[in-house]
Order: sequence, then C-alpha cells, then structure tokens
Amino acid sequence: MAVPENPADKGPIPKRPLIMRYAARSDVGRIRAKNDDSAYVGRHLAIVADGMGGHAGGDVASAATVLDMLHLDHGHYDGDAGTVLADEIQTANSLLSELVHINPKLAGMGTTVTALLLAEGKLHFAHIGDSRAYRLRNGEFEQISVDHTFVQRLIDEGRLRPEEAETHPHKNVLMRVLGDVDASPELDLATLDVEPGERWLLCSDGLNYVAGHVVERMVRETKDLRECVETLVDLTLEAGAPDNVTVVMLEIVEETPDDVRTAAVEIVQPPAGSVEATKTAAPAPSQAVPSDDATPKPAADTGHTASGADDTVPKPASKPGEPTTSTDPHLGEHLSAAVLREELSNRPHELVGAAAAAAESGSIPTIAGRTVARRAATVLTHKSDQNREETDEYKPAAKPRRWVTIATAAALLVILGVGLWLGYAWTQTRYYIGEYDQRVAIYNGVSQRLGPIQLSTLETVTEIRMSDLPEFSQQRVRQTVPARDLYDAQRIVKNLDLTGTTSPADECASPTATAAPSASGTAGGTASPPGTTAPSASPSPSPNACEEAK
Repeated sequence: MAVPENPADKGPIPKRPLIMRYAARSDVGRIRAKNDDSAYVGRHLAIVADGMGGHAGGDVASAATVLDMLHLDHGHYDGDAGTVLADEIQTANSLLSELVHINPKLAGMGTTVTALLLAEGKLHFAHIGDSRAYRLRNGEFEQISVDHTFVQRLIDEGRLRPEEAETHPHKNVLMRVLGDVDASPELDLATLDVEPGERWLLCSDGLNYVAGHVVERMVRETKDLRECVETLVDLTLEAGAPDNVTVVMLEIVEETPDDVRTAAVEIVQPPAGSVEATKTAAPAPSQAVPSDDATPKPAADTGHTASGADDTVPKPASKPGEPTTSTDPHLGEHLSAAVLREELSNRPHELVGAAAAAAESGSIPTIAGRTVARRAATVLTHKSDQNREETDEYKPAAKPRRWVTIATAAALLVILGVGLWLGYAWTQTRYYIGEYDQRVAIYNGVSQRLGPIQLSTLETVTEIRMSDLPEFSQQRVRQTVPARDLYDAQRIVKNLDLTGTTSPADECASPTATAAPSASGTAGGTASPPGTTAPSASPSPSPNACEEAK
C-alpha cells in the first residue's frame, strides 16, 4: 500500500526573494518656481534627493544624483550591497563636482540623499542631509534618519527643545550635503534586518509642513500606497506648500511569479522631431503609467531596448545588473538619452521630480571619460543659460606648472621687498623741524607714516620753547619744516632762536653814525681856525653787526 507523500518530507519551503511595492509623487508646491526635488523607486532601490542652490542648480544636483544611481536597482550584490551603495553616492558627489567644472554657473549647488537598497534579504540604508526616512514595522512607527541640520545639532546637545525647532530661524541650515563643497562627505550608513509587510516613507523636508501625527496616521491607516502618497502631498499643498514636496511610499513584500513575468515601466517618449526620434529604427513603446495601487501591468519583452540606438552602435555583452559600457568617445547626447531610456525601460519603476523632467527632455550632456551608461545618468546643465555649442566647446583652463607659479611669486616678493627698502633708505637721508614735548626738535626722516611704520626718528630736542615763538612760527613748526640735510636743519633752528622765524634776516643791521664836535666847548681846548670846517660825521659801523645777524 502506497504511503501518502508528506510535504514535510521535502524540507522547509525556500523563502521567496523580497521586493518593494511602491508609489511616488513630487510637486513643486505653491511658492517655488521650479522643482529641485528628485526621486526614484523600483523593486530594489528607493532614493529621494532634495536639491539646493536655487536658480544655480538645485534641480541639476538632485536629478544628476538620482539618475547616476538608478542602475543599482537590482538584487545581485554577493554580500557587498552596502559598500556599493555608499561608493555610488560618493561617485555621485564627484559627478556634481565635474558638472560645476564644466559649467561654473552651477557652483554652490548641492543635494540631500536618502536611499534604501534591498538586496539578499537585507535593507541597506544611506543618508545625508535633511530628507527623512520613516519605518512602520510591527505597529511601531519611527524616524530612522537623523537630520544633518544646525537645529538638530542643538537638540542633540540639549540646547534646544524639539518643539522649538520648527520656529527656529536657522532650521533650514544644513551641516552635511552632497555637492562641490566636500570631496568625501560623511554619510549615515546602516544595514537593517527586513521583514515582509513593513512600510517605509521617504520624503523631502517639504512634508514637514504636515503635522507629524497626521503623517503617522496616514501611513498606518491608508492601505493603498498610491492613495497614501497622493493624500500626503495634497495635505502639504493645503498647508501652503512653501517648498517642493516629494513623497515615496514602499512596502516590503515577497516576490510572486507575476512579478517575474511582468515589467510595467513608465517609458519616456523622445520629443517629436528630435534627433532620437529620427534615428530610432523601431517605434518606441507607448507610455505606460502605473495604476493607482502601483500593481505592475504587462508590458513588452524586457529583453528589447526602448529605442533603436542599438542599430547604430553595437551593444557589448555585460553581466546581469551591470550597465552597458562603451569606449567610443564620439557618442552624442542622443545616444546617452537613449541609453538612459533603455535603462529605465528594463525594470518597473517610478521617476518623479527634476529627474523625470531631465529624462523626458533628453538634454543630457556627455562627460569625457565616462561610459555611455554613466554619461546617460548625467543630467542637463541649464541649456537656457548657454548654447549647446558653448557647453560642448568649453574646456577648463590648463593649470600652470606649480614651480612656475612659485618662482613668479618669489620674484614679485623680492622686487617688492627691494623697492620698499630703497624707499625707506631714501627717507632716512631727509630731516625736518617739528615739535616734541612743547619744544622745537629736529627729526631724521619724513613726517609721513607707512601703515603702522613711522618713517622718522627723533634726532635732537632743542631748548627753544614753542611758547617763546611767534604764533605764525609755532603753527609752521607744528606742520613740520622740511630740511635738505642735518646742517640745513640746524641753520633753521638757529634762525628760530635768534629771530623767531625759520628764515635768516634779509639784510645786515644798519651802520651806526658818530658825529665829531665842530668846536671844543671846554676850557683849555683848541679852537678850529677861522674859515675851516670841522670834519663831518663819519660812519662807525659795529664790527659784529653782520656776524650777529648770521
């Protein structure tokens, strides 16, 4: 008699791989002119990026980061998924620096990044900035990310209460971001256990205008992911939405046979009349928009490309999950955009915000040295600010050799030093008369200053008091009287002592006349003979009159 087969004899039923169910939405809000947020979510990868830099390129920063990382959306990592995720974010950071190097108008741009990578039964988490990640598991709703803001630092240090953070004047000051500021930014990284049924909410800080308890209630009570996303964004708009808002909802589930057979994607059509449209050999598939419950819809065979770019350039063999590579340096922007569309068409996903606008426009510049797939993940750099030809022809100025720069700087310093020394030496050959301690003094040098340096020194203090001089001489001494040399200075001092002026007398003293008597009026004197005239008065100059005036 045959024994019935016991299913338990076959051993434990193997666990099915875990994937993400998802929904996403991004809105520019009611105040901002453009959307600087970007987000991508697929079966293994979810990213939210909030760009900063205003008109300078916040949308470029977030879109470039998201598009540069979308190739990570697969589950084959052989245990190193966490390292790969961190490395790719650092690579995206270097990409932003390259874009600024190509277009200096983008200087100062940056972006936050909050990412989840589901691979081999683990959830790998990476975060920088103030976008947020919340998890609902086993009835517990908690914020997993930590804001890298100035206000959060004050809270951590106990200098600010959490309820005061929303009204703090510096609540939007970021301490850590991706961008051209830091070559190796510090990321928050974690590898988390994951369970089927747990939910995650990734969002930009625009959702902060909805009360936290309202957000938690929506995540708990709204079963449909699409409805939850739409409601949260609508609540933000009702609150005024002064900032862009992006919301990604995902749920961890076990993969089903239907998931393996289907590949519902949102394929971006090339613009009518574009280069891509004319070069496409086969018609592009029609756009398929995910349904409200984010359930994938059947689509064409995922092994085919979304455009006919492969008819122009052969596609080399590649391992599963790795981007297609090419070393052809002459591939144009149309091929880069085609590769991006192919990358997106090969998997279920949602792409929203600035990244979706970049993929739709197809204006994706090339960067020398990058593979086609990675160049395809490099977003546009504001074609409205400059012509496409200007961008293509722009080359960074070659850096001069270091030793030439050093030698030139040293020569300039030597010339400057010699010039200053010669100028100072000349000043020390000059003298002038001035005042010191209410007395007349002789100074060596000139009466000016060179910054903190006085260009004269006290030579001699005379005994002539300023109060003994006439008013006009006092005023002139206080304004300083220049002299050609030390002898000239001593001559001026002597004039001040003798005449009270800084100049010598114009002429010597007048001679003094002495008259001889015509006759003697004393007894015993001898009278002049009659008819004779006595000698007239003769001048008798003072022998020292001119000498004393000198």
